[in-house]
Amino acid sequence: MDVRSRFLVKPGKKAGLADRDPGGTPGASGKAEAVRALQKNLERLDELQFALYAEQKQSLLVVLQAMDTGGKDGVIRHVFTGFNPQNLRVTSFKVPTAEEASHDFLWRIHRAVPARGEVAVFNRSHYEDVVVVRVKKLVDEAVWSRRYERINQFEEQLAEAGTRTVKLFLHIDEDEQKERLQARLDDPDRRWKFALGDLEERKRWPRYMEAYEDALSRCSTKTAPWYVVPANKKWYRNLAVSQVLLEHLEEMKPAFPRSSLDPRKIRIV
Repeated sequence: MDVRSRFLVKPGKKAGLADRDPGGTPGASGKAEAVRALQKNLERLDELQFALYAEQKQSLLVVLQAMDTGGKDGVIRHVFTGFNPQNLRVTSFKVPTAEEASHDFLWRIHRAVPARGEVAVFNRSHYEDVVVVRVKKLVDEAVWSRRYERINQFEEQLAEAGTRTVKLFLHIDEDEQKERLQARLDDPDRRWKFALGDLEERKRWPRYMEAYEDALSRCSTKTAPWYVVPANKKWYRNLAVSQVLLEHLEEMKPAFPRSSLDPRKIRIV
């Protein structure tokens, strides 16, 4: 079964975030079984990544977006352990530097896309420029509204160059975010992740949901689809993300190159 279809934002359709259950666990029989299934997926992902690297013809770009505490770091920590770090690159896009801000909004993004044979993970991405800038009114609507089409064109260009783009929105609800923020505040070892600004951002929740609804709806395409992953339960989130990536890599069919050498004619002394 194609598990991706459970989470897919169908191109040309609304994302329908309000109708998607962040606490759902469709297709899962429980946490213990999900943990075992995740481990199996990680082993297969390792095999496919090795073939992707050896083939040197394709690449994979994974885009992670979520509200604060949505689990982007957790996915990178738990799912991408199935990848060889030698051929994996993780880029976290924070507030643009002075140099980045002096270029167009895709400049810093293009520099981080994967080369052939690589897997790249974006922790936040170019979608900040149609979500955060919209919510905080950092640029005029006339500016950010034009960016949807530019993003679609950019991702189409990547596809033509052999890069498969998989975009994952880790969907949590307000109650879950509240619990996670409180957990950070209560734990001395995790308190460094808490910032007072998180509370200001939380007040903007409805505006963020509106911005994400538009971004996912307008930028889920056949070549670069969006997936909305229920992320209230971390064990399910990890399994779902690993399964979506696995199905894409299986579909890409990376293959080890054939050698013209005849081992019968070679003697190693």
